[in-house]
Amino acid sequence: MIDTQKTAPYAALLLRVALGLMFLAHGAILKLGTFGLAGTMGYFGSLGYPPVFGAIVIAAEIAAGLALILGLWVPLVSLLTLPILIGATLQHIGNGWLFNVPGGGWEYPVFWIVAMIVQAGLGAGAYALDLGRYFGSDRKPARA
Repeated sequence: MIDTQKTAPYAALLLRVALGLMFLAHGAILKLGTFGLAGTMGYFGSLGYPPVFGAIVIAAEIAAGLALILGLWVPLVSLLTLPILIGATLQHIGNGWLFNVPGGGWEYPVFWIVAMIVQAGLGAGAYALDLGRYFGSDRKPARA
C-alpha cells in the first residue's frame, strides 16, 4: 500500500519541476530563442492581439518556470498561468484534437490547464524554497 503522506510531497515536487521546465522551454527556448522577441510579438499581432502580449507571455512563462522549479508561491503561480494556457487553448481549438495537425491541436494546452490546477491544489511539495521561513511569516500567532 502506498503511504501518500510520505510520497505526495515528492509527487508534487516532480510535477512542479516538470511544469516549470515546460514553461521555461516554451518561454525561453521556443518563443525567445527560436522565434525571438520580435517574431513572437509579430505572431501575437498577426492573431489580432496587441504585439506587446508576446513579450508579456515570454516574461510570464520564464518567471513562472523559475518560480515553479524553485518552489516559490506555487499555488498562486500555478493559477496565474491559466490565462496564458486558456489563450493557447482558444488559439488551437479550431485545429482539432491532435497536436500534430497543422497549427497544433487543443489537447496539450487543455492538459496543461488541468495539470496547473492540480499543482495549485497540491502546493509546492518537497524541496520548495519557503521564503516565509527566512522572513518570519511562518510564525504562529501569539495567544492572548
